[in-house]
Amino acid sequence: VPVGGCYRLIDIPMSNCFNSGINKIFVMSQFNSTSLNRHIHRTYLEGGINFADGSVQVLAATQMPEEPAGWFQGTADSIRKFIWVLEDYYSHKSIGNIVILSGDQLYRMNYMELVQKHVEDDADITISCAPVDESRASKNGLVKIDHSGRVLQFFEKPKGADLNSMRVETNFLSYAIDDAQKYPYLASMGIYVFKKDALLDLLKSKYTQLHDFGSEILPRAVVDHSVQACIFTGYWEDVGTIKSFFDANLALTEQPSKFDFYDPKTPFFTAPRCLPPTQLDKCKMKDAFISDGCLLRECNI
Repeated sequence: VPVGGCYRLIDIPMSNCFNSGINKIFVMSQFNSTSLNRHIHRTYLEGGINFADGSVQVLAATQMPEEPAGWFQGTADSIRKFIWVLEDYYSHKSIGNIVILSGDQLYRMNYMELVQKHVEDDADITISCAPVDESRASKNGLVKIDHSGRVLQFFEKPKGADLNSMRVETNFLSYAIDDAQKYPYLASMGIYVFKKDALLDLLKSKYTQLHDFGSEILPRAVVDHSVQACIFTGYWEDVGTIKSFFDANLALTEQPSKFDFYDPKTPFFTAPRCLPPTQLDKCKMKDAFISDGCLLRECNI
């Protein structure tokens, strides 16, 4: 899925990984993954990025004879079906924690700060959370926390009275947000850190029939596991719907934009397309992205 003129949505979590020093990555894809596979190969395997001892591997959903529903049934199911690959990887690498990311979001994050908090808290699971207002709250999984940041309750996309019950006191975020009271909910970003053993226990022993982290596993895990929240106050947009995807792309052209691709310290990588520079003749432009390979003559954009 393209975003921001010349990038793909997968470039967001991939680039955040590289900028965070994480270079052992599995990409789990669903149906019609040929374009994604090609992009991963061109960008991250042929693109000149230095992996050192790292790797990127694509794990595509497969149809198994004993499983009529061969596609991934949810986020947890995708990992469970390839748990044998991960366990084989663990047997050769010293891996203690696993970061699980979503492929349909727009944000810039240093994941190692999240991992560091996870380690310091000695948590089984750490959930990255963003403060949101009421208009966005019911579209996300919400968490309630205590004074230490421990997650007491996780509720996926609540409505009505359930939504109101998930309000939290966010004044402690006033250092980063001008009016914290406008954001009385903490939304799960779909970004998690798991202890390896906790993840294996949840997927292989306790909840073998549950398919999704947000709606099924995490609401149960907060009861008998140490689950912590890590608050993220930067720009974050979930672009999982056509409308949110459209709005987020248009918002990128605003000046000043809430999110940009221009920080030289944390660049976003993508596949080079070897197109000529865009040529412009008698054009007027306002709030626009003009990517490579365009010929524009006497037009308003």
